[in-house]
Amino acid sequence: MGDPVEIVDYDPAWPEEFAAIGARLREVLGPIAPRIDHIGSTSVPGLAAKPVIDIQISVGSLEPLEAYKARLERLGLVYRADSPELTKRYFREAPGSRRTHIHVRELGSFSQQLPLLFRDYLRAHPAAAAEFAQAKRRCARQFRDDRQRYIAAKEPLVWDIVRHADTWAQSIGWRPGPSDA
Repeated sequence: MGDPVEIVDYDPAWPEEFAAIGARLREVLGPIAPRIDHIGSTSVPGLAAKPVIDIQISVGSLEPLEAYKARLERLGLVYRADSPELTKRYFREAPGSRRTHIHVRELGSFSQQLPLLFRDYLRAHPAAAAEFAQAKRRCARQFRDDRQRYIAAKEPLVWDIVRHADTWAQSIGWRPGPSDA
């Protein structure tokens, strides 16, 4: 069953927490990671979220894994080889540390661009972010003890936001801004 799904109010400390982790990642990864970005709900000012810092590390290639795995493990991060998503490599926080999810994706890939577009769209559209927060809270109340059903319940709204974000991106010529770390 795992931990209950909990959505909390936006915490203005989240960007600072990302910045501290991002600086350590930048230090150990250097040019291996052209981008290190704060993604997910904690990266959108004002957005209620699960209190988990999501970080995306963009690399030229997912293979060889050892090009970055050993460096991340030196920081205490734990590689999760069982991740079902084949377009990324997944790491978690060191045991006893602040809950952090590290998503390593290939620079320029769809799976790397999508979280950046989603984040930037919600940052630029507070009404959409507020609607998303309401939906997440509703789904969390309904499926508090079933994380998979929580994810499935909010998925239609996520894809609706992606459709709007794509239209927005096309209309403004969206490109990711500079790396966050």
